[in-house]
Amino acid sequence: MIKVSQWMTKQVLAVELYDSIGIARRIMAKHRINQLPVVADEKLVGIVTDRDIRDAYPTSILIDHTKDIDKFAESYTVEEVMTFNVMSVQPETPLLTAVRLLRRHRIGSLPVAKKEKLVGIITRSDILDFIMRGKNLKEAPRRKQRKPKKRKMSRRS
Repeated sequence: MIKVSQWMTKQVLAVELYDSIGIARRIMAKHRINQLPVVADEKLVGIVTDRDIRDAYPTSILIDHTKDIDKFAESYTVEEVMTFNVMSVQPETPLLTAVRLLRRHRIGSLPVAKKEKLVGIITRSDILDFIMRGKNLKEAPRRKQRKPKKRKMSRRS
């Protein structure tokens, strides 16, 4: 069985509750990612996505007011826009289970936690890497084929 721990990103970027949405936006832009787990005392407490941050920003009417927008972004915290009841998986979770969760809930990632501590993240990109390497999620372990036992047939007279 292929486990999440075999394909997750272990060097996961995260933000804390009281980081500004401006900080979260800059991290996402710099690293070209769409979501960041949120931690408090190293424990996973939620997730913030690029959509959460985009929805929090003022309308495009202020497009020429860059200074005001930057000021706005520094005045709101991740805690104010994040999702608290985050769906997560454990390192031992089968990769197929994680894929099904991503698809069923139409989400881009699942933080990976062990005893509430963030230890990684599994994303759609990780799954695509898995597939591009020619792997199969439903691949069953190979078992030795047993030869059928020969049965002696007796003739009754």
